[in-house]
Amino acid sequence: MSFEKDDRVVFHDKHSEFDGDIGTVTQVMETMFGEATYTVSFEDGQETGVSADSLEAADEDDTDEE
Repeated sequence: MSFEKDDRVVFHDKHSEFDGDIGTVTQVMETMFGEATYTVSFEDGQETGVSADSLEAADEDDTDEE
């Protein structure tokens, strides 16, 4: 799945302090291999170079909680 700027997403990376958090895609970058990576902003920081495999679209119910 691909995402666009301003999409609300759930981030999954067990090595990150933001694992399971809902954030907003603030930048979409294309790698030299034609794949997209994302910068996702959270309330307390951001993650850069995030692959689409680490993201899922946030449900409408999830976004209401923040």
